[in-house]
Amino acid sequence: MSFPACKHKKHKAQGPRGHGLCWLASEPYRVFFFSGALWSVIGVSLWPLFYAQMIGFYPNFVHARIMIEAFGGAFVVGFLGTAGPRMATAPKLTPLELIWLLALHLACGVSHLTLRLAWGDGFFIALLGSLLLCLVVRVLKFRKEAPPPQMLLALTGLGCGIAGAALMHTEMTAEKFRLAGLLLYQGLLLPPVLGIGSFVFPRMLGGDFGDPKTAAQSRTKLLCAIAAAILVVSSFFLEAHGFVAVGYALRALVAAGYLLIEVRWRPQQAGSLTTGLFWALAIGWLGLVLAPFHYLQHVSIEHLLYIGGFGMLMLIVGSRVLFGHSGDLDGFFVKSKWVRFLIFLGILAATTRATPAWVPSTTVSHHIYAAWTWVLLSLLWLLWHRKRFVKRDEEE
Repeated sequence: MSFPACKHKKHKAQGPRGHGLCWLASEPYRVFFFSGALWSVIGVSLWPLFYAQMIGFYPNFVHARIMIEAFGGAFVVGFLGTAGPRMATAPKLTPLELIWLLALHLACGVSHLTLRLAWGDGFFIALLGSLLLCLVVRVLKFRKEAPPPQMLLALTGLGCGIAGAALMHTEMTAEKFRLAGLLLYQGLLLPPVLGIGSFVFPRMLGGDFGDPKTAAQSRTKLLCAIAAAILVVSSFFLEAHGFVAVGYALRALVAAGYLLIEVRWRPQQAGSLTTGLFWALAIGWLGLVLAPFHYLQHVSIEHLLYIGGFGMLMLIVGSRVLFGHSGDLDGFFVKSKWVRFLIFLGILAATTRATPAWVPSTTVSHHIYAAWTWVLLSLLWLLWHRKRFVKRDEEE
């Protein structure tokens, strides 16, 4: 297995002139990462706007849907829409497919923002289903090589997202409501973090992509991916049916065990973003470990996972993609006070949002502080990468 489109040697980068929609369609992360970061700003801003009495609805469900579906979903679609066809050496997305996926993504975010949750979830299901169809057709009909077996976990995430969003609009019991939330809010992102991470994290540590070198390695990695997918999904059912500690413990053990087995964690190159990767993984894992011990406040504690884990990982992996595809891979490994400041903002936002679990009197103030901290982080991240969104590796 090779990843020919991601050689990312040091090349001059050029802008989009002369490439148009075909160029954007071949690298949809440029559109979706940018849009997802903006939607995250909108999603967290609902809290300070609510406390300032500038909106007339309690934003809990709207905030959660925008952050998972419009922010997290955008990064999942952007990454898989770019990397999926390359991994199978199949045709890249077409302009028509890009327009369709982007329209569904924007319709999802706008629907949730205007309190049409059913419509938003419907557009989100259509978005993930369309992406899944695009990838499956390419793998079955056009592939020259099989995609890495770890990508099964990324597809598991798409399936969890579709199932969770669909369950939200069926006849509800307490168990089904919790299961739907787990599948959507954690299932959409946790399996892709494991699958994509086991493939990309080695490259982020200065080595090669974590692709198998022999048929035997492929079989082993496939079996590990299948086992991890089954165990993670099983943990959601266990927690939803009352086995809370067992469900969390199983997720935490699978996440740690899978990444420890699949990734060699000795950095061959290290920079500030590499340090941020370790922080994000540690804080996210801590959210899984601590939540069952304070289950009445598990939503606050789980923000260690959502902000410090998923949120920071999306921005860090997104940075790796932006550096690589703009012909400046060495920039990812730079040691920078600016980057350390961005990582600090992510850690601060996560810990600030989790604090009300132990100090309930800080709920309102910490909602506001965490929201503005994430807004600052996201806008600075967009500003930092503004040129890389429109630069292209000359070799590609």
